Formats: sequence, structure tokens, C-alpha cells
Amino acid sequence: MITYEVAVSFFPHTDPEDFSISYDAYFSKVLSQEKGRRTKKKDALYLPLVRESADELAGSAGGTIYWDKPLIEARYD
Repeated sequence: MITYEVAVSFFPHTDPEDFSISYDAYFSKVLSQEKGRRTKKKDALYLPLVRESADELAGSAGGTIYWDKPLIEARYD
């Protein structure tokens, strides 16, 4: 079985060192589940749906995904 699934998880970010994930605010949507193998053709079919589906899930949970903003400042340590 092959499954294409999109999931979003929201968590309160109150401490810059805390990267825990709360599974209370976890939402997912299965785009496809079928017998077979993963192929480039299937990837090309479902990949464009990832952002749209993630935005839809976030919106239904009262959230927003800022695709063009990083979660934290970039670090080069």
C-alpha cells in the first residue's frame, strides 16, 4: 500500500529552546491510498496538492501557514 498524506500540527512556541510537538492540534488528510508502488508520475500528481491541502487543514483549525517565513531565525553555528 502507498499512502499520500498531508498533516499539520500546531503548538504554542513560548520558549526558543522548546521544540516539542503537541499532538492535541494534529490534523491530517489522506490524498490517496492504494495498492502499488510510489512512482514519479504519482509524486507529480500529488505534490502540487500539498500546500493547498495543508492550508485547508490549517484554516479548518483556525490557523495559518506562513510559507515564506521561517519558524525561527536562521543559524549558522
